[in-house]
Order: sequence, then C-alpha cells, then structure tokens
Amino acid sequence: MSDWFFRGDYASTPISVPLMVLGLLLAFLGGHALAWVYIYTHTGLSYSRSFVASLVILPVLVAAVMMVLSNNLVTAFGMMAVFAIVRFRNVLRDTLDTSYILGCLVMGMAAGTQRFPVAVIVCALVSVIMFYLWFTAFGSRNRYDLIVNLNWTRAAADLADLRLLLHRHSRRSFCASHRSNENFGGTDLSYRVLLRDPARSEELLHELKVLPGVSRVTSLHAEDESEF
Repeated sequence: MSDWFFRGDYASTPISVPLMVLGLLLAFLGGHALAWVYIYTHTGLSYSRSFVASLVILPVLVAAVMMVLSNNLVTAFGMMAVFAIVRFRNVLRDTLDTSYILGCLVMGMAAGTQRFPVAVIVCALVSVIMFYLWFTAFGSRNRYDLIVNLNWTRAAADLADLRLLLHRHSRRSFCASHRSNENFGGTDLSYRVLLRDPARSEELLHELKVLPGVSRVTSLHAEDESEF
C-alpha cells in the first residue's frame, strides 16, 4: 500500500513525494511567519481574523497549485476556467471561503491529473491547518476593550485634557485615526482604549460627552478584534 502511494503519481511528469511534503511545509511556515508579522504590525481600524488565517493557508494552496500544474498549460487554463465559474456563480465575501474553494479545486485537479499523492497529502495537510486555525483562534487580538470615536473642536494644543481623561480611565490608549472633518469642522479622532475597569466604560463615555470641545461620541466594544 505504501509503495503504491509513494509511486502512485501517474502524471506525465511524476513528482517526488518527499519534496512535495517539504515544499508544502515550507509554504505553511512562510505564511505563518508573515501572518504573525501582520498581526503585530497592523495599526488601522480595519482588522480581519479571517484574512490573517488566509495568510497562513494560501501559500500552501498556491504551492499545491504549482505542483499540480507542473508547466502544463492545458491544466492551467482548466483551473482558470473552473475558478472563474465558481466566482461567477458565487460572491465570496470572506477570504477564508475563497481558500476552501481553492483547496477543493486543487484536490480535484490533482485527482483528475492522476497526481494521487498530491490530492491525499494536500487534503490531509489543509484539513489539519484549518482545524489548527479554528482551535487556536489564530489571528485574534485582545489588546483593547473599547474603540472610542469622537469629534474634537478645540485647538490641538488642548488635546492634553482629553489624554488626561483617557489616562484616568485606561491602562493604555492609542489614537488609531486622526483626520479633519470638512462637514462639521474640528477633528475626528478614534482611540483604542484598554480600560482599568471594563465595568466603568459608561462612566468614561459620560465624561467624554461633557468634556468641553468633544462631540459625537460613539463607542464599539473590541471583544477580540476579530472583524472590523
């Protein structure tokens, strides 16, 4: 059985199973490293845990695609046609959904081109990686309790009053967005806040609303920062 498996690549240009496994593992490690860099360097308000998971799985799938294609133009055009049909019939809003579709296409093409070890190993490895991403909740961040948005109409030099108020209620605060508001005047600010006592969030919001120069205060609970 093992002999059939390791010599079960009946394509015109057979692939080495040990080299295939090494290539897939290197792709996984490279994607994992890039995902960690993205997690720790991301500073904007738009953050997607699903996108981070896709950074891990996509290099593995792309490596598998290249192994299946193996300089075969007919197979390459076939894959483009199938993927175009899937995209035409379904609007995929989640990058991880796209990864699942791509994984199914790779396994189907591997089986159809008689690269049976590629189909089996890619199926097993992708399944293990997906379970790993789900079980560990990879990509989740829990650094802040609140995202506070407000409009500041006083001079920039007076922001010290706002920072003092935030410091009194929070262990750490970070201004994630700072832009001028042409419609209402003043400056729109977005702060990420790690509260000293999460139960007193309403007290912080009330003090912000009565602080001179502050208007249009809104907040969002950043429970795990999985999707913004």
